[in-house]
Amino acid sequence: MSEHPSRQPALPADGFTRDVCRTLAAVRYEDLPREVVERVKLFLLDTLGVLAGGAKAPGIDILIRRLTAWESQGTATILVGKKKVSPPTAALANGAAAHALDFDDQHDPARIHSYCVIAPAVLAAAEDKGDVGGRELITAIAVGVELHARLGLACPGSIGRGWLPTVAMGTLAGAVGAARLLGLDGDGCTNALGVAYHQAGGNIQARDDQALSKRLGPGFAARSGVLAAFLAKDGITGATRALEGKGGVFRLFERGEVSPDEVTKGLGTDWRVLEFSLKPYPSCRCNHTVISMGLELRAEGIRLDNIEHLEIRLGRDNYEAVFGPYQVERAAQVHGQFNACYNLARALTDGRVDLQSFQPAALKDPNVAALARRMETVLDPELPEKAPAPARLRVKLKDGRTIDRRKDTMIGSPAEPLTEKDVLEKFASCLAFGLGASKTAIDRLAEAALNLEKMNDVSALIQAFPNVER
Repeated sequence: MSEHPSRQPALPADGFTRDVCRTLAAVRYEDLPREVVERVKLFLLDTLGVLAGGAKAPGIDILIRRLTAWESQGTATILVGKKKVSPPTAALANGAAAHALDFDDQHDPARIHSYCVIAPAVLAAAEDKGDVGGRELITAIAVGVELHARLGLACPGSIGRGWLPTVAMGTLAGAVGAARLLGLDGDGCTNALGVAYHQAGGNIQARDDQALSKRLGPGFAARSGVLAAFLAKDGITGATRALEGKGGVFRLFERGEVSPDEVTKGLGTDWRVLEFSLKPYPSCRCNHTVISMGLELRAEGIRLDNIEHLEIRLGRDNYEAVFGPYQVERAAQVHGQFNACYNLARALTDGRVDLQSFQPAALKDPNVAALARRMETVLDPELPEKAPAPARLRVKLKDGRTIDRRKDTMIGSPAEPLTEKDVLEKFASCLAFGLGASKTAIDRLAEAALNLEKMNDVSALIQAFPNVER
């Protein structure tokens, strides 16, 4: 897609935001194709799993201690530790925990993580409202996730301009998902989106500086979204032209370089929800093609002591997320998650990249660090700048040979989907890792999530989430 403003479609007329919100507010459970329902349930299960795993992620315990020092009661639940707080606070904590391991879903072309924002916002709204059935929850999550994906696709240059669309667009989408759960009509959803936009932010600097605050972003978006939905329900009006107005997303955030048709074309009938990927590895998605190629090379018997030099060749957006040498002295989880050299060295050394790969002992592994020092990340002008999947490896061996590899799809995507068995195994490993959950507890939560449409009150889903085992 061209980034030249002169080639961009005309910006939409006034009424665009309201029309989008009216369409989404009108969606009913009966309108959802069966495959959308099944997809939402599976991705919600995955989100609950990575949220549980996030209990042990650096920064999450600090966040929860701070939040619960200020609040000791409320109508919603921080799932890690099962503490009752206000809905915005629960959404913040749950959203941050769901994203902390960088193991959560992604819409690869839109470059957004969605369920870590939408599910916490909608769950918090559902708990406060009470007597919410599983079908209502599924519908609200589907609506929020759909809007999030479409906004990401409509604004393909967002990351290049310094925004983090997971957070910036997620704030708006989380508000609409929560508003849909609360039963707001089209005008109510418009107000919720407008109030959310008044709070919206989220930039890439924490990612680029590899700070712990990076993992808080989806929580901030979920918190702002659920707050906006309740304020709209109570009568606070928001900007009605949050997308198309002079100070709206398309002009202010995106400088007019947008494709509004990506939001409206087939809205309510064609579901982008089906395009999301599930992550097989707990690190930045920009590393995943590289990891897969590394695992293939190891399986083929490449000897690590025969590697003289290894180039990781990436397109621009991927390169800017994960380039640079691995700095073992930092022993920092976020640095490991966002460093291509570390991820590839780990794959070649262990034949796996999993939750243990980003624990302190692994991050300080001198053998992996030594291998990573023989690698460099290179910006490849022949690879598409924005495409998330393509990557190349060039391996120079001490015996004089050179191995070149290219891969253009990512495991976990619709092109290489994980099986339900794969997802359930990931789910179980996350719950055991983060909470020390028993098989009985894991199975109970999985059954609740996968049969959500039969649930009369989703408080049962919250109750099925295991408490931390000490």
